[in-house]
Amino acid sequence: MYRLLLKPLLDRMFALLLLLLLWPLMLLIAALIRIQMGSPILFTQTRPGLHGALFRIYKFRTMSNETDASGAPLSDAERLRGIGKTIRSLSLDELPQLFNVLRGEMSFVGPRPLLPEYLPLYTPEQARRHEVRPGITGWAQVNGRNAISWEQKFAYDVWYVEHQSFWLDLKIAWLTVRKVLGRDGVSAQGHVSMEKFQGSPKS
Repeated sequence: MYRLLLKPLLDRMFALLLLLLLWPLMLLIAALIRIQMGSPILFTQTRPGLHGALFRIYKFRTMSNETDASGAPLSDAERLRGIGKTIRSLSLDELPQLFNVLRGEMSFVGPRPLLPEYLPLYTPEQARRHEVRPGITGWAQVNGRNAISWEQKFAYDVWYVEHQSFWLDLKIAWLTVRKVLGRDGVSAQGHVSMEKFQGSPKS
């Protein structure tokens, strides 16, 4: 009942409310990105959602378009600085995903939507993360975020699928606020984001 009916309704109502409340902040962020990094303001990418169905995710762009002498893009660490680094550290780059929630492509709480290229790499157990809508935040994000291994992250995702409830979602939302304010687990050790998933080791 909660997962199929109540949660999608609450997601869309809350997304609309937040968009109405936060549009001045989102407009300010967009202006700062345009001034300091130019266009585009938004980063868009195809991601798999519920049952692996593809959709286009929206985020504020946090990396510059800088290249080296040969025209190749600089490393992520070199392109993530200034306003982009601040936006990323406060998770403000996720705000445009409110539109994804409003459209029913995402939820506030659920496994984070990853890259389509990972789909054939999942074990059958890991693939269960697509039994629910992906979320802006999730159980893995409040238990280490990018500072834990892929296997740990997927285990947390599947645990959430099996234990999803209204009270668990409230707990995750509260823990997310604490994590964001503490800027905890934003990056994997030695990287500005998580390294790409290459598949789990075969036992």
